[in-house]
Amino acid sequence: MTFFDLARRNAWRKPLRTLLVMVCVAVAFLIYGLTASFLAGAQGASAASDEILGVMSASGRTQPLPMAHMSRLAADPGFAALAYMTRLRGFVEVEKNVVAVSAADPELLMAANGRGLGLTPDLVAAIGQGRDKVLVGRALADAQEWTVGQHITVTAFDTARQDGSRDWRFEVAGIFEGENASTDTYFIIARYDYVNAVRAKGKDTVDAFIVRPRAGVPPGEIAARIDTLFANSVAPTRTQSEKQFLEAFLRQYADIGLIVNLVVGAAFVTLLMIVANTMVLAVRERTFEIGVLKTLGFSRLRIMALVLGETLFVFAVGGAVGLALAKLATALAGPELGLVFSPLIFAKALAIIAVFGLATGALPAFNAMRISIIEAFRTR
Repeated sequence: MTFFDLARRNAWRKPLRTLLVMVCVAVAFLIYGLTASFLAGAQGASAASDEILGVMSASGRTQPLPMAHMSRLAADPGFAALAYMTRLRGFVEVEKNVVAVSAADPELLMAANGRGLGLTPDLVAAIGQGRDKVLVGRALADAQEWTVGQHITVTAFDTARQDGSRDWRFEVAGIFEGENASTDTYFIIARYDYVNAVRAKGKDTVDAFIVRPRAGVPPGEIAARIDTLFANSVAPTRTQSEKQFLEAFLRQYADIGLIVNLVVGAAFVTLLMIVANTMVLAVRERTFEIGVLKTLGFSRLRIMALVLGETLFVFAVGGAVGLALAKLATALAGPELGLVFSPLIFAKALAIIAVFGLATGALPAFNAMRISIIEAFRTR
């Protein structure tokens, strides 16, 4: 019998107890996998860029900026690309089915953030064939089951057309994929010239300018320069990175990261207490057998390694089950939830399994190592 077989058989000495402990471990790592996937997904800010800057009104997101700012911004030599965007929020068929439409100049948007969004020259050419054509993100297209060539209607919440209607009809010209799975693709890209010409109010204004600084130019320096430029104008600005903007937006509702960390921390602390207590009792029940093993020539270090191997086995099986369930849940979850189970999350989970396996086994392993043969035989 190998050392691993001996540790595995010890772990299964009382199958029900071992199974319950493994279930606890699996649930803890299922919680970890889902919460970490949430933070890594589109609902978090991890996919946002620190390099791309958004220039918005200092009075808030709901206050537009005049297009006249464009010429003053374009004169800055530190810009590699400059684009603009107006956001139209609405719903499809029922009000709870909310979608967002970003109206922009497709070519300028591609220069500023084409790589992050996964825009290609073919997609830009497709949307340029008609003013009512739009590009749809992969997550939104899958959720709504939209295909290229399909006509869609978005009913805006507050952006009315000149004829008084709030129904905006578009034709899907293409689907953009995003740079990676963490990229937010749950929105529509429309043409600014079409939306601006048809809307009843707010003509020649934008919700934000998008700036990509030149290589080597610090984004913070650019942001300060822009806000200083418009500080005494009728429409002062507030410039921040895409990541800062998303983090500030999420903090309007709650500190998502803190809540997630508290939930995961509570789950892991409870898990450590359960497994450590169970292992201490399990080793105490085997005191006589440990004395027999030492009589047969097992060294103190081998006894300690045997107990640690047993806890690692429990964590490995339970953790693998929990992570597999988390991976399955992220695959089955709708794209609107934005769950992304990345390789980095998996690697961190493996490290936690190893650390917790050793930590929970340390105390019972130390106790087993210190038991003398005479003391062990007295327990019989």
